[in-house]
Amino acid sequence: MVILEVEHLKKTYTTRLGSNRVEALRDVNFNVEQGEFVAIMGESGSGKTTLLNLLAALDKPTGGQIRLNGKNLGDLKEKEIAAFRRENLGFVFQDFNLLDTFSLKDNIFLPLVLEGKRYREMKQKADPIARKLGISNLLEKYPYEVSGGQKQRAAVARALITSPQLVLADEPSGALDSHAADALMQLFEEINQEGQTIVMVTHSVKAACAAKRVLFIKDGEVFHQLYRGNLGRDEMYQKISDTLTIIATGGERHE
Repeated sequence: MVILEVEHLKKTYTTRLGSNRVEALRDVNFNVEQGEFVAIMGESGSGKTTLLNLLAALDKPTGGQIRLNGKNLGDLKEKEIAAFRRENLGFVFQDFNLLDTFSLKDNIFLPLVLEGKRYREMKQKADPIARKLGISNLLEKYPYEVSGGQKQRAAVARALITSPQLVLADEPSGALDSHAADALMQLFEEINQEGQTIVMVTHSVKAACAAKRVLFIKDGEVFHQLYRGNLGRDEMYQKISDTLTIIATGGERHE
């Protein structure tokens, strides 16, 4: 079942004085099936971060549509957007976005606090997620007392606690060392295998190998896509690397 539909998506920015127009996204089209794990890659300035911001309803497109479970994000009123994000989307960021004055537990609880849930219900939801992510013994600690990998696991727990339709991840392994990054991607694969739909923007070829499909953005459009299928990690790594080389050297668009 298709959960996310992106059709003829465009985003144009106009400079403050209106003298220049920058076309960040020209014509982006793709669907995401429920339970998929999709990575989005491309050179800096290709439009992938703009795309993620539009999927997160943090910005509005200039043209085209984004539908999540049939709901057109463009139809959302300003007062509805925050609640829509809370109820349908989970976010994992490169810099974790944890509040240093909150314990890990309170950071994880935050989306449910904003929904007005009771403590008992929040704890019932958080405990199994924390166990799965291996941070049950860290919940009373503060972000500055734990490692980067542990912070990111707390951020993943916060993203999952609302049982979101879609998890959006922006360079989630970017601030981690290689060991923590590998562990995080393994975790993403396990979460995805349990049915969670994930869309991840990344520069890391190694991280992208964890996804079931990789979309490559170039000049504001989908240039190519790769399906992991039965490919081994080494084969997938090579195919991703080859595609990025074609993009960097001005190769032709793949249909």
